[in-house]
Amino acid sequence: MDNKFIVSARKYRPQNFSTVVGQSHITTTLKNAIKNNQLAHAFLFCGPRGVGKTTCARILAKTINCTNPTPDGEACNTCNSCVSFDAGTSLNIHELDAASNNSVEDIRTLVEQVRFAPQAGKYKVYIVDEVHMLSTSAFNAFLKTLEEPPPYAIFILATTEKHKILPTILSRCQIFDFKRITNNDTVEHLQEIVEKESIKAEKAALQVIAQKSEGCMRDSLSILDKIVSFTNGTLTYQNTLEHLNILDEDYYFRLLESLQKQDMAAAMMLYDEINRKGFEGDLVLNGFAEFIRNLLVCKDPKSAALLDVVEGLQEKYTQTAANTSLSYLVSALNILNEAEIQFKMARNKRLHVELAIIKLNFLQQAIELSAENGQIIKKKRLDGPIAFRTKTVPSIQVKTNTDHTSPKLLIQEENKISSQTIASSPTPQTTKPPVRPAVKPATTYAGGPKKSLLDALREKVGDQYAIEEVKEAEVLNLEKLTRCWNEYTQKLEQQQKHSSVGTFKIAQLQIEDDIHFSVTVPALTAQKFVEQERMMLIDFLHTAFNNRAITFNILVEATEREDVPIHLKLNSKQRFERIAEQYPLVKELRDRLKLEIDY
Repeated sequence: MDNKFIVSARKYRPQNFSTVVGQSHITTTLKNAIKNNQLAHAFLFCGPRGVGKTTCARILAKTINCTNPTPDGEACNTCNSCVSFDAGTSLNIHELDAASNNSVEDIRTLVEQVRFAPQAGKYKVYIVDEVHMLSTSAFNAFLKTLEEPPPYAIFILATTEKHKILPTILSRCQIFDFKRITNNDTVEHLQEIVEKESIKAEKAALQVIAQKSEGCMRDSLSILDKIVSFTNGTLTYQNTLEHLNILDEDYYFRLLESLQKQDMAAAMMLYDEINRKGFEGDLVLNGFAEFIRNLLVCKDPKSAALLDVVEGLQEKYTQTAANTSLSYLVSALNILNEAEIQFKMARNKRLHVELAIIKLNFLQQAIELSAENGQIIKKKRLDGPIAFRTKTVPSIQVKTNTDHTSPKLLIQEENKISSQTIASSPTPQTTKPPVRPAVKPATTYAGGPKKSLLDALREKVGDQYAIEEVKEAEVLNLEKLTRCWNEYTQKLEQQQKHSSVGTFKIAQLQIEDDIHFSVTVPALTAQKFVEQERMMLIDFLHTAFNNRAITFNILVEATEREDVPIHLKLNSKQRFERIAEQYPLVKELRDRLKLEIDY
């Protein structure tokens, strides 16, 4: 008796359209086409790996050659054609792996086989798997046959990368897009298999397997086989997590709780525990980011359906999301995303993750500080020209002390008077903010009435604010602009920037409006010299006109002027050639030293 083990992906491979999981939009279309006798001569099945492309191709090939199809368009599985297909001895179905047979010769051999009609059955079906691996010449050799095949030939192409196929091939095929299998469909299919195999499995464990497979049924069945061997036929949530090296979500709940309490020590110790279990930092960052995403999903009942977690955790997610602010979740997700992107470049991986945890620990405090009375502080926007605020320092007048009273004695007396005034006041009164007074003459304590220190301070501050002036911003005029331009040119001469000086002397100025003017130069080289001085020049003009809104554009003349120096018309390469022509030793020096000149 043959007890050879067969993997679940092969053992439970669908044999008809009704057993295909998660692709009802495709199986229904194919069954209707078979029932109505509206079959195309070429099909293209495209989609992710492990979702049933090759399986559907085989079922289609089997069904169209069935002699006794069912009324709903399924194969009977009892006729000679179906039996020979199940046994792998059918002569009407040919499979070609384009990954290893991608040359022109392989396609020419296939085309030669198409010329011969089927010995039995109605159709000869050619299944080309991984068709995107064919070379360009192989595609071109296949075009004519694919466009006008014999009436008995049907081609079924399968690929995971549709974008790599030539448009001329795509236009000749009926395209079917397979989608990823949902976790619910995967779990249901796994439950049917474990019941047939008499395997004890928790539903939470099957949900973890479905999440790990990411919509690939073949991967989920392979994972199931591994875990069954690992656990000896008993699947639990914990041993599934252990085998798949997945961090339990309870750690993320504990980590979030510590961060919200701003207990950095507990958060760091928890990460240390996770790290000692063998989980890398990028896995922790990715897992925690997915955890935060799930909490964001739970914030709105409309998006709660997107939450895909194991049984028993939905309520915990919902409760935690209700106790966490939306601003905290969004900011935390942004921090984790940036940390995950920069993880590969970090030398100290652990320190990088710990730094992200520290940021998250003080995140709530930062959010609270960024708001004032529940409203975000906004800066006031200023429009129009901005003038400089100038402040003049008042002149200090030294007055001769006529009564020869020492300053020390005056201060003592003033303090004494102030203390007496404070002691005699019965009740403190609320003082209103003082109005800025006009300029007052300086108070002299020698000879005049005595004042308290508070009054003297108010008077002093009022004088300072009273003399503050704001100069009006000037608009552009050509006369002053030309004068400022010449002054800046003289500064460039003092700095020995001779190339820029030549450009500034021949530049032409033109006023466009109150704050804009244009500078016209004869060549692109001269434009670069003006551009180099843009920032310093603008600062100079802002100060001269007392207007921060002044700016300018640099224009290049379409035609060259005769008064422009020759060195401004030439680029770097032309200048070197001109020098080498005048001084041949320069070129000889370059050749001997094998220098490469950066033009």
